[in-house]
Amino acid sequence: MPEESKKMRMLFVCMGNICRSPTAEAVFKHAVANAKLEHAIECDSAGTHGYHVGDPPDQRAQQAALRRGYDMSSLRAREVHAEDFGQFDHVLAMDRDNLALLAELCPAEFAHKLDLYCNFDAVYAGRDVPDPYYGGPRGFEEVLDIVEAVSVSLLTRLR
Repeated sequence: MPEESKKMRMLFVCMGNICRSPTAEAVFKHAVANAKLEHAIECDSAGTHGYHVGDPPDQRAQQAALRRGYDMSSLRAREVHAEDFGQFDHVLAMDRDNLALLAELCPAEFAHKLDLYCNFDAVYAGRDVPDPYYGGPRGFEEVLDIVEAVSVSLLTRLR
C-alpha cells in the first residue's frame, strides 16, 4: 500500500467514457470506501474518444448500477489527456482496442502503467469487457458482473 502522502491512482478507460469505464470507476470507488482505503487509493475514468465529453453515464448503465447500489449520477465523461499517463499509477483499458489506442498516445516512459483491466482477475485475465452500448439490458448486467469481480481482485492486489 502506498504511503499516506501518495495515493495510488487508477484510471479506467473505454471508448466514450459513458458505459464501461464509469461503471468500473463507480464500483471500484465503492469497494475502496467499503475497505476504508480512500486515504490510499483514488480512481477516475476517461475515454479514448471525445464523443461524450461532459455527458453523464448512459442511462442504462446508471440504472443497472443503481439496482446494485452504485450511484454514477455525478460522473461526467472526459477524454484521456496526455498528463494522465504521468499522474496515474495504472491506466487500465476495458478492451484491447482501447489499450492499443492508449499505447499510441502514451509516452514511452509511462508505457509500463498500461494494462488490460481484466488482467487483474484470474478468471477474466486476457478478456475484454464487452461494450454494452448497442445491445440490450443484459449487456450492462454482464459488464457489472465482470467489473465487480475485477474490482475485488484489483483491490486485493493493491493491498
